[in-house]
Amino acid sequence: MGDNYRELKQLITDLKLHTVCESAACPNIGECWNRRTATFMILGNVCTRRCGFCAVQKGAPLPVDLDEPERVGEAVYRMGLSYAVVTSVNRDDRKDGGAELFALTIDAIRRRVPGCKVEVLVPDFQGNRDAMKIVMDAKPDVLNHNTETVPRLYRQVRLGARYERSLGMLQYAKELVPSTPVKSGLMLGLGESMDEVREVMADLQRHRVDILTLGQYLRPSPKHLPIIRYVSPEEFAELRRFGMGLGFAHVEAGPLVRSSYHADDSHASASVQ
Repeated sequence: MGDNYRELKQLITDLKLHTVCESAACPNIGECWNRRTATFMILGNVCTRRCGFCAVQKGAPLPVDLDEPERVGEAVYRMGLSYAVVTSVNRDDRKDGGAELFALTIDAIRRRVPGCKVEVLVPDFQGNRDAMKIVMDAKPDVLNHNTETVPRLYRQVRLGARYERSLGMLQYAKELVPSTPVKSGLMLGLGESMDEVREVMADLQRHRVDILTLGQYLRPSPKHLPIIRYVSPEEFAELRRFGMGLGFAHVEAGPLVRSSYHADDSHASASVQ
């Protein structure tokens, strides 16, 4: 809590916006909101998928609010941000998976706050390359799509997703705009082995991912997947060293790391490579 936290909470409420910080019960919300950073969640707050790890509400999707991008731009302006992160729920009910709203939001932020960097954390768009092209044509400063876990656990953790599809979409984004850093992330503690994690890291590097985040899975409620184990800070440090050795431009690894945690720092590191 703090003045910045309360001010941001009121702003989000007034503009009728959603943040993944609140909807996904992120443990870093106090730190980030007091730093005046937040991850905006567009396309409503109801997801069409039922991933076993995620606290975001599931069910029938809400109507698309075409004014939402302008309100996000207004929030970025009022917060005085120089770096904005935008994500969404999965919208498998839409042909483009919501790609158009991502592009409109990038444009709205840039018009309202010229010079503001914009990172987008997108779904897999069910493998729709045209949707990914819509997003990349809007020229985000970072394209993020989380792999989340190792292939063996996908049926438990990422219902409706496919490991190979996520890798392919990440590589395609890089092929479309090679100068744009591409980012992905994993949660640990769901039952994966360290060898499996290292294999995924190597796969991501081969598919031209620049930035990697590694964090501890924390169970949002008793209804969600159980924590199999807590990964030690020393193991996270070792994985960071391994990732940098593979050639990633930046690896953020630690128990409370999330995909948009200190996103501005990771972008700066990747951009100087």
